[in-house]
Amino acid sequence: MVRTLTLLTGLAASLVSGQQIGTTPESHPKLPTKRCTLSSGCQTVSTSIVLDAFQRPLHKISDPSVPCVVGGPLCPDAATCAANCALEGVDDYVSLGIKTEGDSLTLHQWMPDPSNPEGEYKTVSPRTYLLAEDGKNYEAVKLLGREISFDVDVSELPCGMNGAFYLSEMVMDGGRSKDKNPAGAEYGTGYCDAQCPKLDFINGEVSIPLLLFLFLGNVEEVMTDRLQANIDKVHGACCNEMDIFEANARAKSFTPHPCNITQVYKCSGDAECGQSSGVCDQWGCTFNEYPKGVQDFYGLSSSSSSSSSKYTVDTTQKFTVTTQFLTDNGREDGVLVEIRRLWYQNGKLIKNAAITVDGKSTDSVNTQFCEKTSSWTMQRGGLKTMGEALGRGMVLVFSLWADDSGFMNWLDAEGNGPCSATEGDPKLIVQQKPDARVTFSNIKWGEVGSTYASSSGGKYAVRRVAKGLSA
Repeated sequence: MVRTLTLLTGLAASLVSGQQIGTTPESHPKLPTKRCTLSSGCQTVSTSIVLDAFQRPLHKISDPSVPCVVGGPLCPDAATCAANCALEGVDDYVSLGIKTEGDSLTLHQWMPDPSNPEGEYKTVSPRTYLLAEDGKNYEAVKLLGREISFDVDVSELPCGMNGAFYLSEMVMDGGRSKDKNPAGAEYGTGYCDAQCPKLDFINGEVSIPLLLFLFLGNVEEVMTDRLQANIDKVHGACCNEMDIFEANARAKSFTPHPCNITQVYKCSGDAECGQSSGVCDQWGCTFNEYPKGVQDFYGLSSSSSSSSSKYTVDTTQKFTVTTQFLTDNGREDGVLVEIRRLWYQNGKLIKNAAITVDGKSTDSVNTQFCEKTSSWTMQRGGLKTMGEALGRGMVLVFSLWADDSGFMNWLDAEGNGPCSATEGDPKLIVQQKPDARVTFSNIKWGEVGSTYASSSGGKYAVRRVAKGLSA
């Protein structure tokens, strides 16, 4: 996942990250998921979701009207911040663009702003995590030698949007600690990913001593040339990341981002946090058939008097995405060597698009594919390292975002998809499509071949043994 909003994310954390618990009761929306086996089918588990901590109010414990700002007198260091500042619960997820119904989760990018008489919209860009049945810890999703399936509706996501379904190797308790972060996963703390986002709080503790000179009241004031000049000195929250599905209605990709560290690592400076020599592979080993010339596989099918276009996977309708993490021995104790993608729509199982790499064909991300296309991935251990993280357990993340600086061109424009270089501008999207949204549903994982319907039967439907490039 190529995120270009690192600076804004870190600044937002200055205003909305916290550790002690406020007075607003937290109400986690229910989102049941399923665990599946070949012998017993799928069983429902009572999971739920929680909003990221960076999207919550952080304020003075004794006076909710006074915000806690990292670097100010209330929050100059971890101990003082923990003693003075409270992170609030959320009792109305719908107002923040998050709605669950049965086993479905819908995320909105913008919501009507009741404080604006002109009827304008506010950006909510939600990021949520899957909680375990206890409601206090994240669900540990272990997928090595297994598969995960979900239904998705991206029909209302135009160019420039990214509805993301991915895994992050966060700590399952969110970095909960009695003294400095009693909130923990129950309040969405502990985020990290392979982009090593530069956050004010890492696992619940203040992490940016550089900003102690800043005691400013809003993001606009924080956006100064002085901060820009020093941003490369800020710590980052690094961890393994598996982008299972990043998409809108026009384009999509899936990408492993391995790191040569485990769980959450606090990087420092570009040497550790950057792509060239850092601990994580920010670019990843991406599968996207569009730049390889396969441009009729995924998109908005249409038929009218003036035009007719049909795609193998029609994004005007809901479809199922299945991702299999295959090992060298076909078991959960093996080494990850292939990430295989299947699709299911309108009663039909669909093989992934095949592309040609160095004269050989592949329809999956495999070790040979990454060796040929992504040397930077191999430098961090390649699929083997990614598989080790999948075996330890990762946190399932659901997010929706727009790209203010790069317009999501890395996903759907400039040869990566059919969109123009400018139509992904959020300022245009909110005018033309203020109800931009994505819906994920029917989420389940388990043994290979246990989570999706098959119209083909036989070995193809349940292949557990990985393969590489083929002539």
